[in-house]
Amino acid sequence: MKKLNAILLLAGILFLAGLIYKIGVGQLSQELGLLGWGLFLFILGEGIAEMIHTVGWRYCLAEPYRSLSWWRLFQIRMAGYAINYLTPTAALGGEATKVNLLLAHHRGPAAVSGVLIEKFCFAFSHVLFVLIGCVIIAGHIHLSGPLWVSMFLSVALVTVGIFTFFLLQKYGKLGALVRWLAARWPANSALQNLAVQITGVDEALRTFYLQPRNLWLAVGWHLVGFSVTILQAWFFLYLLKQGTSLFTAATVAFLGMWFDLLTFAVPMNMGSLEGTRIVVLKAVGRTAAAGMTYGLAIRLAQIAWSIVGLALYGWLMAKENKPKEISPIPLSSPPSISLEQKPESFKDTSSTAWRI
Repeated sequence: MKKLNAILLLAGILFLAGLIYKIGVGQLSQELGLLGWGLFLFILGEGIAEMIHTVGWRYCLAEPYRSLSWWRLFQIRMAGYAINYLTPTAALGGEATKVNLLLAHHRGPAAVSGVLIEKFCFAFSHVLFVLIGCVIIAGHIHLSGPLWVSMFLSVALVTVGIFTFFLLQKYGKLGALVRWLAARWPANSALQNLAVQITGVDEALRTFYLQPRNLWLAVGWHLVGFSVTILQAWFFLYLLKQGTSLFTAATVAFLGMWFDLLTFAVPMNMGSLEGTRIVVLKAVGRTAAAGMTYGLAIRLAQIAWSIVGLALYGWLMAKENKPKEISPIPLSSPPSISLEQKPESFKDTSSTAWRI
């Protein structure tokens, strides 16, 4: 997997370099210069979308995690965002980071289930956003027949994968293989412990899906978050004086999100982000340079918020590792231990520790 990620990343870098060379550094600099201070507002849009996605994530969480403040959940989400974007972990390292940060507040399987549920809701909302967009823009843009067919087939495959992931969650079957292995090798303590942990996660997942209201609230908020890309596209076209039709902006957003769905495996979307935005902008009658500039603006926004996420991650880790102050015991009231009460050192510590 690491070798594949490295190959995809290298191919993306070479492809991006080729695009820049073909369009010309001078023309790209001129296009980026037209954005001016508006680029800051464009970058801010990426953060606003993540803020909305954080609200959607809250509905995927069970107590006590749902009671965490929005600000703390946003910090945890952005830490995962940064790890996913900046490290070649196939969007898994960030999810493990979010689980560990949730576990710092409370140990239990609901931390894992909350991240897995949000992973499904986010992906499902992405597909739903794209499909809604296709219905709206179909017949108004001109793409080649083979491209339409390949895109529809690819989205169909992604949808099947997402639906399978949903069924495994809903019926508590994510740990089926682990439980089968644990039953065959009962002497393997590590395998038995893993089976206990993943069974707890499956139970938490099944409990969540018994009340679909929170599922649809999460999907709804994620759709709102994805809709921010329409405003970003409109603002970008406004800055470049490329026409400010809301329908055109929506077309750019829908097609862009469609391509992102198909190129999720490319680390950092290197090269694919810029290349697909060239196709998108040309499909709505704009220049390749405008498409390249749009892709670069999106990349700058992602890098900026990844840096914010890393800073928040560092702050959270420093806070968790900060030694706690111990209040002195007044001499006038010395401690006493009742024979009917266990002292702290004798408390049962055999409960399962949830770690990723």
